[in-house]
Amino acid sequence: MVIRQIYTPCLAQASYFLASDGEAAVFDPLRETQPYIAEAQQLNAEVKYVFETHFHADFVSGHLDLAAKTGASIVYGPNATPSFEALIANDSQEFYVGKCKIQVLHTPGHTLESSCYLIHDEDGKPTYLITGDTLFIGDVGRPDLAQDTAADLTSEILAGMLYDSLRAKIWPLPDDLVIYPSHGAGSACGKNMSKETFDTLGHQKQVNYALNPSLSREGFIAELLDGLANPPAYFPQNVFLNAKGYDALDHVLEQSLNPLSAEAFRTAAEATDVLILDVRHETEFTAAHIPGSIFIGLNGTFAPWVGSVLEDVNRKILLVTPVGKEQEAITRLARVGFDGVIGYLDGGFESWQAAGFETDFIENISPEAFAEVLSEETTVVDARKPSEYQSGHVTNALNLPLDSINSAIQDFPKSKFYVHCAGGYRSVIAASVLKKNGNHHAVNVLLGMNGIRKTELPVVSV
Repeated sequence: MVIRQIYTPCLAQASYFLASDGEAAVFDPLRETQPYIAEAQQLNAEVKYVFETHFHADFVSGHLDLAAKTGASIVYGPNATPSFEALIANDSQEFYVGKCKIQVLHTPGHTLESSCYLIHDEDGKPTYLITGDTLFIGDVGRPDLAQDTAADLTSEILAGMLYDSLRAKIWPLPDDLVIYPSHGAGSACGKNMSKETFDTLGHQKQVNYALNPSLSREGFIAELLDGLANPPAYFPQNVFLNAKGYDALDHVLEQSLNPLSAEAFRTAAEATDVLILDVRHETEFTAAHIPGSIFIGLNGTFAPWVGSVLEDVNRKILLVTPVGKEQEAITRLARVGFDGVIGYLDGGFESWQAAGFETDFIENISPEAFAEVLSEETTVVDARKPSEYQSGHVTNALNLPLDSINSAIQDFPKSKFYVHCAGGYRSVIAASVLKKNGNHHAVNVLLGMNGIRKTELPVVSV
């Protein structure tokens, strides 16, 4: 038996490949299918099943493309209602991949159809548990993503279901079982996930609050809902794509890999419903960029910020990328359902400059210079999450998190202010969004709080 975790840091997402005796299964695949097909070919195995733990909200799964290319059957747990052919398993139903047994454990709570997959090795021993978003390392899935499926569902009801699922289905399993979740730290599908991407169930019983045997049902619900931020706006759209279907990634690439000269790019950008997305490094963007473009760099947590900031997966997008990174950018956009790229700037930003077209910039300031100008009259905006802000921030700084910027545009200062995040990535995204909306007052603090902490500035905590 071979089982491999395929982890994608940009999405903080894990998929899994299992092979035994010439057969294979894939769990929660990404939209690009080649890594799984290559694994199967290397092991001389036929992909028999694509198991989905639930209808994902934070990325578009590759289940349809992988099934189409391999002939595999798509499997969901109970309550799933996809608009395409799939096997809807019963609770405790068993599947076989070579000499391995896979047992379905229906664990509603994150969503109604959420299910885990218990993998028995070739000797019949329960060895691995693919938990999806039911159980993370150090946390559990948020219970506020399935309310649209039924009028009487609430976060409290779903949290109670999750408590029951954890106690009835997962707690009784062997302590040496390896827990393989769908996400790690950085995902918006939970609150406080660990940076570790797997663990034993026994250790999680010791350290994960959700598995604390002394925690009552009411206490669990209160703890789970406390401090839960609103989910990103694109989440319901990804759920819809995963449940109803989408265009094949090969087709998306064919339509989107459209090189445009600087002149053609400028003409296309004049349409009111087109957005220019610049995915270069933040230092390149702040130095010079196309007026009105939004920055979200490939070097950071790209796809989730695309979803949170751009919100609508149907937007038409023009790309500015480093030369040679066009296909990567389109693929990573497609991971979260943004299939509307209509072209990219051929030759990169340098071709725009060579054409003599207008450019804009964002003013930067070093942490040391920021420390020198800071006074009681200085306006500072902290674009980090509230939890980060509470752990330490510049005195009197306003906390306006990037993930809520679209609803808080009017809350930003109307005169010169300094904006920072943790490392200088999110603050540039924020400054670019503000510029596009007519606010040109932001000065970006290079290196963010990481740089500020190295100066003599006092940092206060809440």
